[in-house]
Amino acid sequence: MNTNEPRGVTLPSLRLNLNEKTALLSGRDFWTTQDYSSRGVPSVRFADGPSGLRIEAGNGNRSEMENTLPATGFPSLSALACSWDGGLVYAVGTALGEEAASAGVNVLLGPGVNLKRNPLCGRNFEYFSEDEYLAGSLAAQYIQGVQSTGTAACVKHFAVNGREFARTIYSSEVSERALREVYLVPFEMAVTQGGVACVMTAYNKLNDKFCSENKWLISDILRCEWVLTA
Repeated sequence: MNTNEPRGVTLPSLRLNLNEKTALLSGRDFWTTQDYSSRGVPSVRFADGPSGLRIEAGNGNRSEMENTLPATGFPSLSALACSWDGGLVYAVGTALGEEAASAGVNVLLGPGVNLKRNPLCGRNFEYFSEDEYLAGSLAAQYIQGVQSTGTAACVKHFAVNGREFARTIYSSEVSERALREVYLVPFEMAVTQGGVACVMTAYNKLNDKFCSENKWLISDILRCEWVLTA
């Protein structure tokens, strides 16, 4: 695991009550979590990636894509993957992490490592590759670059987010063998090789169960198989 401790994700020194834990799920506003600094849990600020830092200029109560602060625009992950150059990807991650840190961002929402399986997927440009090994190895370099600056990276979208249309309701039907041999490989490499600090679940269902409430996916595989053995 990466030994660089990302800012804003230290373990709480005191236990939160149920209401405080629940409040963490909705956030203080669109981009920051509730502030319980006195209980050892400071507010964490998120910003979109992975091709550049996206920070809204508004009051933070909603996502305002048309009103963002100036930021460096980097090549998309699909373009970076064409280089097959892990050192280059690490350098881009480092630059992004430094820019995020200078803007007071704790967590950069990237990289995206879903595989390009559907040409109609509206976010293919945000994903590295159709090859699971290339996607995973470059993701690990990107993550290590970002987190070398003290900014946390957040790998997404876990898992099998293969299209954007109706992404909040559709179900990806995939066998366990295909998942473990292909679709989950980049995520596993992001965790075990990249030491990623955060994982964002996908909006879609996996085999008719929403990824955000899929115990087998989140607890059994991510937390127990990958995190505990990394």
